[in-house]
Amino acid sequence: MNLQNKPSDRFDWTLAFILGLLAIVSFFAIASAQTAEQYGPTNYVLLQIRWYGLGMIIVAFTMYLDPEQYKKISWPLYGIGVFLLLFLMFAPGGKDQIAEIRLGAKRWLNLPVIGRIQPSEFIKTFFILGMARMVSKHQEKNLISTMKSDLWLLGKIGITLIVPLFFIIQQPDLGTSLVFIAITIAIILVAGISWKIIIPLFSAGATLGVSLLWMALYAQDFMENVLGFDRYQFRRVYSWLDPYSYPSDEGYNLIQAMTAIGSGELSGKGFHGREVYIPENHTDFIFSVIGEEYGFIGACVVISLYFILIYHLTKVALGLKDPFSVYVCTGVIAMIAFHVFENIGMNIQLLPITGIPLPFISYGGSSLFSNMLAIGLIFSMKFHHRTYMFETDEE
Repeated sequence: MNLQNKPSDRFDWTLAFILGLLAIVSFFAIASAQTAEQYGPTNYVLLQIRWYGLGMIIVAFTMYLDPEQYKKISWPLYGIGVFLLLFLMFAPGGKDQIAEIRLGAKRWLNLPVIGRIQPSEFIKTFFILGMARMVSKHQEKNLISTMKSDLWLLGKIGITLIVPLFFIIQQPDLGTSLVFIAITIAIILVAGISWKIIIPLFSAGATLGVSLLWMALYAQDFMENVLGFDRYQFRRVYSWLDPYSYPSDEGYNLIQAMTAIGSGELSGKGFHGREVYIPENHTDFIFSVIGEEYGFIGACVVISLYFILIYHLTKVALGLKDPFSVYVCTGVIAMIAFHVFENIGMNIQLLPITGIPLPFISYGGSSLFSNMLAIGLIFSMKFHHRTYMFETDEE
């Protein structure tokens, strides 16, 4: 028997070790965040440990299935995700209702037994599977790419994106919408579509983005009355560019986050040394807690962990041969990388605040389960890919 065929040899121990380190960072950061009086007696560290325990079960189950099985269930899972978004859209919302409304956003479902979930978090992974299945199937049928086949593929990618994106924008949830766009862009870049199509497309997208930002600053009435944007989205742009003009409103969290990170200086104030108050700092603003208590050094360690994680996932993707597996890995890498970049960026005023959590560190069951499901796919692709390669060599 070839020792390399042992399950223990095919398991990605490096990825598991990185996740373990991120879990430890999460527990310590949440333990510090919840010392604020805003959280009361609830022990969020124990809850996060429970979510991680359940997340490990998700990873184990996800790793059990091989890529061929994921190909078969990718569209049904995508359909389930879209159905949840549709159900959330039409479900009665408000206090003690199925759909929970918080700060004017309808993003959560209160389900019996399961509890509160955020459908848009789960559909990220389902969307990646559906997109990977669609692109790989297209390439199987079109072995030689032409301008016509590339345009047709781009059209199918657009349709696959628009369906969930429509429901997410209605919630409204700009941050998650941007995650879907980032995933789509990454898959387009590795799908082999001609640069004669990609360059004009991306140029048009960049022009549209700059135009929307300009209109948010100088043509608010047009965006609200014609394009259907909400006023609160404009205020987020204003508070990002000039938070000190909104010290008691949208700019408050950003000012506090930058104050906390800046006060940490080089080495921080130490564990439980947090002094700056930030609402909900155990979720979206968890990085400010790390920056305040562990300073520039601690923040760099966390960023380095993410860099190592993304580098390792990229290395796994480059070693795969099955196009479907490669596209799945690409989508997962894009999702995690964008989350990290956006969350840390919004804590230091590099990017607007969008309510995106820091992967594997921020508190939250839905977010952690979604990330664990995505990482489980990486474990599966590598585990079963190695099995396939060795069996082929023996033949």
